[in-house]
Amino acid sequence: MMVTGALAAVALGCGAVDEAPPTPGDSSVPSASETTTVDWPAVDSTMGRAGVIQGDELHRYNFPRSDLSVTVRDARGDVVLRPALALGGWIAMHATGTGTDVMAMGDLVLTEEELPRVMSRLQQGGVEQTAVHHHVMRESPRILYMHVHARGDAVQIAEAVREAVALTSTPAAVPAPSPAAPVDLDTVAIAAALGHVGRSNGGVYQVSAPRPETITSGGHAIPGAMGLGTVMNFQPTGNGRAAITGDFVMTAGEVNRVIRALRANDIDVTSLHNHMLDDDPRLFFMHFWAHDDAVKLARGLRAGLDSTAIRPKL
Repeated sequence: MMVTGALAAVALGCGAVDEAPPTPGDSSVPSASETTTVDWPAVDSTMGRAGVIQGDELHRYNFPRSDLSVTVRDARGDVVLRPALALGGWIAMHATGTGTDVMAMGDLVLTEEELPRVMSRLQQGGVEQTAVHHHVMRESPRILYMHVHARGDAVQIAEAVREAVALTSTPAAVPAPSPAAPVDLDTVAIAAALGHVGRSNGGVYQVSAPRPETITSGGHAIPGAMGLGTVMNFQPTGNGRAAITGDFVMTAGEVNRVIRALRANDIDVTSLHNHMLDDDPRLFFMHFWAHDDAVKLARGLRAGLDSTAIRPKL
C-alpha cells in the first residue's frame, strides 16, 4: 500500500468542533467530480465509527478523549477540561475526485506515553505528521497534539488511523448523544462581542470564524471545515465565568498583532506553530488560555479577530 502525503493537517482548534457545512459556491471548497467512487460506508466500518458529513464529500471522524481527566492549574481556580474544550481528536477526509483517493487531515490527542507508538504505526501506514505540540499549559497529566496528513485510498488510510488509535485508551465510538442543553453562559452576549455565533457541544460553547481566503496544500483547495477557522471555546466555570481556549489561524503579518491584542486583554498565548507543510498562503496557528468573565474574554478575543482578515458576521 502506498499513501502519499500531499497535504497537511489542520486542527479544528481545541476540542471536537464540527463546523457548519460550507456555504454552497464557497470557492475554498472543491467539488468532487463525477469520477469519485469513495465507498464511505466501508470507510466508516474500517474507522470503527460513523463520519459526520460536512459539505461536498467531506467526512469527519471524531475521537474525543473522554477517558482522560485533565486538570489545568489556574490562579482563578483549577479547571477540569471537558473533551469538547480541548480534548477532541479528529480526522477529516475529502474526496479528491480521483477513484477512491482522499486527502486526509487531523489532530490526535495523546498522552506522552502514547505518542511514540502512535506515530510509528501511522508512519507504517503512510500517514505522516506535520506538527506535535501542546495546546494548554500547567495541565496534568501532560497532553500532546499530533497533526497528521495523508493522501491515497480512503479505506487504507482509515485502517492505519484505526490501528494507531487502538494503541491508545481512546474510547470506542458511542451512540450520538441527545441534543445538547444550553451551556450556563450568556451566549447571546458572547456572540455579540465576538461577531460570530457558536453552538453548544458537550457542555462547551464553541465558535468558529473562517478565514476569507482560498487555502491550498499540494495544489488542492482545502475545505474550511478541515480546520481553517479560528476556533474559540468557552467552558463555564460558574457565576458567568469561563475557561477559554482555542486556535487563531493567521498569516505571518497577523501573528504579532494578535499576540499584542490577546496579551492586552490578559489572555495567555500557549503555543505558536504551523499545522501544514506546503500551504499557500502560509498559515500560523496560535493557541490561547484564560479564565475570567466570559463576556469580558469574548471582547478580548474580538480584539484578536480584528487584528486578522477575519471579519464579523453579526
